[in-house]
Amino acid sequence: MKEEKRKKQIAILGSTGSIGTQALQVIAEHADLFEARVLTANNQWELLAQQARQFLPAAVVIANKEHYDQLREAIADLPIAVYTGAEALCQVVESNEVDMVLTAMVGFAGLPPTIAAIRAGKPIALANKETMVVAGELINGLCRQYQVPILPVDSEHSAIFQSIMGEQSPIEKIILTASGGPFRTFTRKLLETVTPAMALKHPNWDMGAKITIDSATMMNKGFEVIEAKWLFGVTPEAIQVVVHPQSVVHSAVQFADGAVKAQLGVPDMRVPIQLAFSFPKRLQSSFERLDWYAMHDLTFERPDTERFRCLALAYESLHQGGNMPCIVNAANEIVNRAFLEERCRFLEMPDIIEQTMQKATFMKQPTYEDYLETDAEARRIATSLLKS
Repeated sequence: MKEEKRKKQIAILGSTGSIGTQALQVIAEHADLFEARVLTANNQWELLAQQARQFLPAAVVIANKEHYDQLREAIADLPIAVYTGAEALCQVVESNEVDMVLTAMVGFAGLPPTIAAIRAGKPIALANKETMVVAGELINGLCRQYQVPILPVDSEHSAIFQSIMGEQSPIEKIILTASGGPFRTFTRKLLETVTPAMALKHPNWDMGAKITIDSATMMNKGFEVIEAKWLFGVTPEAIQVVVHPQSVVHSAVQFADGAVKAQLGVPDMRVPIQLAFSFPKRLQSSFERLDWYAMHDLTFERPDTERFRCLALAYESLHQGGNMPCIVNAANEIVNRAFLEERCRFLEMPDIIEQTMQKATFMKQPTYEDYLETDAEARRIATSLLKS
């Protein structure tokens, strides 16, 4: 009798978010190959309970302890372990049964469990870009120490990863494409009128609220620049952001001979998620295909860093190095939430981030503990600036 092949056991940190829910679609489509071993959420306990009932993971974690009893009661009839708290996020990824960890949590909160997973020797499917933004040098060192691969899930970094597969030559330049967001053509005067509802309508991608606002300010692209530096070992000068409103070219790489390789496709995050899960193989999928006859115009523009200063601030933080990207990330998380809650105007966000960069304590060679202190300090500063 033929022995049944063991399915790859995947822990999804942030299963109720945009990336997490699409990852579960990939798992459902390839139920013969993948299983959801662990599912986690921060606040959305009801959706987490629904996912647990459908995918029957070994364990679920609700980070916000206030929802623990509700979640536990909702799935009490299922043989699923229920945990709560930030510490539990770090503990569940260390299980011997987990084969891969998809880090799809939003923000700085994704850093500790990602580090725990790396220390446990788990391959990382990386969708939490803040991990590399905040502590890229530390993460790279840990990956070398524990011999853990990082497979990028961001569409742009997956595109770069795919473009350098099989290449022996060094990268001359990374062309990091950006949609430009919903306000690409807005004048500065028009940007003064932007509301959260307007900013949440991304022209191409279906994403969570935080990343959609970051895309509107172009801070998301700034973070991707920082992430690309650490993932692919290039200098900031070797990363060129190009605004490509159609989001067909997901990114490209230029080599020493001038040749450029790009990865193209429809804007569907399930494609890079599936590749991260199945690498080095590509699996058949039911996802939409690119219609070459429908692509009448592909355009490329220079980003405007005067109107969208967050991109310039991200580059500046990368040049300064040390804990400065951590400072920018923390301040950005504060103003992003404030804008969503209508406590901060669209054009005020980069002002507060820049002032936080000037006021926070700079450290050239931070440790993990320093990153924790920096994050807390920068959040306090940005919050006080908001109030003033």
